Amino acid sequence: MELDKQSTWVERSLRSVWHPCTQMQHHAQGDNHVPLIPVSHGRGAWLYDHDGRRYLDAISSWWVNLFGHANPRINAALKDQLDRLEHAMLAGFTHEPVVQLSERLSDLTDNVLGHSFYASDGASAVEIALKMSFHAWRNSGQTDKQEFVCLKGGYHGETIGALAVTDVALFKDAYGPLLRASHVAASPDARQAAEGETAQDVARRAAQDVERLFVERGRHIAAIIVEPLVQCATGMAMHDPLYLTLVRELCDRHQVHLILDEIAVGCGRTGTFFACEQAGVWPDFLCLSKGISGGYLPLSLVMTREEIYQAFYSSDVRRGFLHSHSYTGNPLACRAALATLDIFREDHVLAANRVRADRLSAALAPLQQHARVRHFRQRGMIWAFDAVDAAPDFSRRFFASAVEHELLLRPIGATVYLMPPYILDDAEIDGLAARTLAVFEQVIGA
Repeated sequence: MELDKQSTWVERSLRSVWHPCTQMQHHAQGDNHVPLIPVSHGRGAWLYDHDGRRYLDAISSWWVNLFGHANPRINAALKDQLDRLEHAMLAGFTHEPVVQLSERLSDLTDNVLGHSFYASDGASAVEIALKMSFHAWRNSGQTDKQEFVCLKGGYHGETIGALAVTDVALFKDAYGPLLRASHVAASPDARQAAEGETAQDVARRAAQDVERLFVERGRHIAAIIVEPLVQCATGMAMHDPLYLTLVRELCDRHQVHLILDEIAVGCGRTGTFFACEQAGVWPDFLCLSKGISGGYLPLSLVMTREEIYQAFYSSDVRRGFLHSHSYTGNPLACRAALATLDIFREDHVLAANRVRADRLSAALAPLQQHARVRHFRQRGMIWAFDAVDAAPDFSRRFFASAVEHELLLRPIGATVYLMPPYILDDAEIDGLAARTLAVFEQVIGA
């Protein structure tokens, strides 16, 4: 009966749901069939299907779930909020959760970033930051500043503005005619180091490319957008914090805004709550989403500086930032975010994660030393490695094999990565490492 229920949900989903980031034909039965898993419920680090099988959520359900599925503390906060206020428009109204969340996030930046503008998803936050930058320069009388700089391999979302500053061909090429051109600067990806070079050498070289652009086009450039420390969607390309320090200096010198996209790398993922803390810098705009609500509800926001806010502060409505959507600052999502921040503080999560990360890195040592692995790397609670001589369908076969080994893992091309929730115990860490090795050997040897 359960087996019938399992297959029924798959069939119904394939008939009615268009799944994201998916070539739907790959779910059709055949030699290259990619399984579709109907989830019944989640507990802790595990997702369960209708057949009772479980899957360790080793990528935090697309990098959002920080403290496990059905977390009792976040659940309790949401149940309490549900009886108080489910939603109210944020234009002309405000409410406790959005005020408290804005205050607490600002405190985490030492009040350098003191104004939060809310949206629903990461791409929307990037759109807001781009528009704010352009509009702030216009309000300040610098109307020539209309251009943006992104990094080679950078990814910032799939709405039109965000896609324009994305440099991943798979997502961007089909929509080229719709997009405004942007400048693409060299990536500081440490894998580019030549023999004898360090990650800092690569960072300096990449910063020099930004400097070249700023010298040539600085009076026309509004902002540069960077994923600090890890460029995720291009294959977990990691760079030295020095790069952020150098780019911050260049932005100050040439009057260019610095937008940091911390949608995936914020909320403790790189080892500090904000990734940019490791470089000792703050941006002009900081985008957050994914983990900020603990993986519970869609929520994103842009934090910015007082001088940006003041550029819009006027009696003239046309100088205001008139971007909006109906669910901006939703109380339930903000309450989930507040519960998430409570867990960070009460459980000393960042310190606990350092111990957890050391434990998982040690358990992954056999993979690090594997002959078919190159560029094994780690930053905070992110691990990645590149498969040597991987077949074109490596990622799909890896996902299917991982499911058979009770793992949720989705490689990016030939890059296998782990971004687990911050709750794994020693047994789960050992199991994750052993099963990842088993899957890799099965797929790479096929």
